[in-house]
Amino acid sequence: MGMRRTGIRLLAAVLLTAPVLAGCSGGEAEESAADLLARAKTTLDGATSAHFVLESEGAPESGTVLVGGEGDIARPAAFDGTLKVRAMGSTLDLPVISVDGTVYARVPFTPGFSEVDPAAFGFGDPGDLLDPETGISQLLESAEGAELGEERRVDGDVVREVTAELTGELVEQLLTSEDPSTAVRARFSIATESGQLRRAVLTGPFFAAGDDATYTLDLSDFGADVEITAPPTG
Repeated sequence: MGMRRTGIRLLAAVLLTAPVLAGCSGGEAEESAADLLARAKTTLDGATSAHFVLESEGAPESGTVLVGGEGDIARPAAFDGTLKVRAMGSTLDLPVISVDGTVYARVPFTPGFSEVDPAAFGFGDPGDLLDPETGISQLLESAEGAELGEERRVDGDVVREVTAELTGELVEQLLTSEDPSTAVRARFSIATESGQLRRAVLTGPFFAAGDDATYTLDLSDFGADVEITAPPTG
């Protein structure tokens, strides 16, 4: 009987301490929203290039505004792609190349590229998108009130969403805003394994004060071999 009682006491001790031991030997602590944003910024700032696709919802039918685009961005300051600009009620596919601060576009009804002021078409210099000080990664660094969201998949990669707010003044510098005093809501999708920012969804008064619109930016092909040179003009 003595051995039996001893065995029962040992079994009870194991059952009682198991939950405690399990809690102590759990996996690594979950990465915080702030840490995930910081890792995404470091990863983006270290990328030599990336491919981006930009889409929008809620753009007006009048005025001259950037509504989308697709292209390659390369460090230190280069872009080659097509930007979609809505002007005079029509959407134009505008071939754009930017190299070292000079922006070239193939304007409709002209034979080739010419130097342009991008502000005249409703956008800034796309060659600055990888610049740590003026590009996409500043959004990650300046996000306020960041909170972890759901896990999803973007193009087959597992991403963790982070929601946050951005100042309207900051977003105006990168994209546009008709009311910079109003904060912009952001939802970032960051690949948990690589730390790559795969998607940024921004919602705010981009085209009209008091009316929300949305820009969605997708990034892929980080570090691809991209060579961008200035086009001939004439």
